[in-house]
Amino acid sequence: MTRDTTPASSDRILASPRGRGRAAPPLDGATMSGASSRLLGGALRLLGRAGGMEKAVVRALPAEAKLSISLTLSGSQRQLQRDQAEPLGRALARISASATKSKKRKEPPAPGPPVRLYYRGQPVSEAQTNAEAWQDGAELRVGDAVYRVERNPPMCPELELPRHVMADFPVCPRLRLEFADPDHSLFVWYKQQARGEAGDCPESGAQQRWEEAGHERVLTPAVGDIGARLKLRCTPGDGSRYGESRELELDGPVEAGPGACTFDERHLYTQRQTEEPVTRAVSYNLLADVYAQTEHARTVLFPYCAPYALEMEYRHCLIRKELSGYRANLLCLQEVDRAVFSDSLAPALEAFGLDGLFRLKDKQHEGLATFYRRSRYRLCSQHDILLGEALTADPLHQDLLQSLSCYPGAKDKMLQRSSALQVSVLESTADPSRKVCVANTHLYFHPKGGNIRLLQIAVALSHIRHVAYELYPGIPIIFCGDFNSTPSTGMYSFVRDGTISESHEDWTSNGEEERCNMSLSHPLKLKSACGEPAYTNYVGGFHGCLDYIFIDSESLEVEQVIPMPSHEEVTSHQALPSVSHPSDHIALICDLRWK
Repeated sequence: MTRDTTPASSDRILASPRGRGRAAPPLDGATMSGASSRLLGGALRLLGRAGGMEKAVVRALPAEAKLSISLTLSGSQRQLQRDQAEPLGRALARISASATKSKKRKEPPAPGPPVRLYYRGQPVSEAQTNAEAWQDGAELRVGDAVYRVERNPPMCPELELPRHVMADFPVCPRLRLEFADPDHSLFVWYKQQARGEAGDCPESGAQQRWEEAGHERVLTPAVGDIGARLKLRCTPGDGSRYGESRELELDGPVEAGPGACTFDERHLYTQRQTEEPVTRAVSYNLLADVYAQTEHARTVLFPYCAPYALEMEYRHCLIRKELSGYRANLLCLQEVDRAVFSDSLAPALEAFGLDGLFRLKDKQHEGLATFYRRSRYRLCSQHDILLGEALTADPLHQDLLQSLSCYPGAKDKMLQRSSALQVSVLESTADPSRKVCVANTHLYFHPKGGNIRLLQIAVALSHIRHVAYELYPGIPIIFCGDFNSTPSTGMYSFVRDGTISESHEDWTSNGEEERCNMSLSHPLKLKSACGEPAYTNYVGGFHGCLDYIFIDSESLEVEQVIPMPSHEEVTSHQALPSVSHPSDHIALICDLRWK
């Protein structure tokens, strides 16, 4: 839980829908460094305040029929919604009426004060539309009161911090900006040391000062900050001006971390980002919170894991540190909760330079996420599908559907599955002619579902071939995912070898009722970039290799594979997930070079 300490005067304009908290005294200027004071002083000067003049904030977007006018009238904050196409005179008359609105309904309304709008010293015609009349820098006069009009100023309607913050783990605010962007906004972190520490004898009731702790969007508290409180001030900007600052204070102190994590050693291999023509790819099943936070998960699936380590806030502290430390250019994630993507993962990774795409599974609360480093790639197009739906709806799979119609049991099971395929075509920012097809999937999980996984991968490979061979001829393929298949299965050999015979045992993996023997082939030349690790999933009762990064062997070669955690690290808390590892899977990481 966090506390919003934004001054009350801006609550109406900037308050978050989720905002809860109490007001706090402004920061003592004596605690601010010269650099920070100059930054914030410049921001305030650019706010456009003139000698304490009141403001009338106008929010107007071309795509919206109405605009809003926010200002203080008779001591109360008012927000008027007006049609953009209506004449200005009607809006001014409404402002006049609002300035004299009585709280007692029985009293007749008093005549309103004269209201006029001026721009560059000249009165604005009341026949103009609201869309044209309300210009930035105009002056609104309501009786003797003068308001400076700010049209679409930079705003920060939402600012949130995680409930739990741990030392040595990055803290990234979730924010929503309007008419602003993070790169042109100011972020100043403050910390307040805990009272009562050894050797610390503060005066009784003395107000402890906030000290500056950082000036970036992301802050990583040090071990020495354990017990300290944190506060963030965000001043939204658009490159030419700044808006009202917003402050948020963490309710709880910085907590101690779990100590060594399974990914710490791996980060030693990824301390630097790769450069052209090498790109770093990661595939990782995060373990969806919708599955981790259930009684079944706590008592049956992961009884060895401390309950607090299954909580979303704790696991996502670890996930943010783990993913940011890999410095990936391409990041394919599975089991990503819809709310987690929008509220936590996308904002955090955006702060680390990654843009994300999300694909929800059919009738599920989780799905697939693909992130790409925006300094390296631009999105060209997306070609996501639901595997079952595509089988029946896309003529591309007509032959497979016809063959499967002979096996109604397998066909029904295939069409009931919610699995999706995420396909993104990206182009290099350095060389737009260099494109890549990045695919991401999570196949059917059931241990006896080998036949369904063969059908799913057949649909997936056919769709990927269409994108990479026909829509964008000749572009290389990187196909990541949790395939729920070990290297001994038909799914793996089909991807690797390009064929599967009708006699393969996986066609009868779930008995005679779901048997669907058929011969399949595909033309893609794919290989597992990370080989065949002993396991990528390690839980009580099972461990095995289920995850792969398949690459186009004719266009890409492996520069290096980041070593997996040691067996001792994985089993230090019996199995996964644990207090030192956030998922039941282990991320695959490799550096790939264009041939």
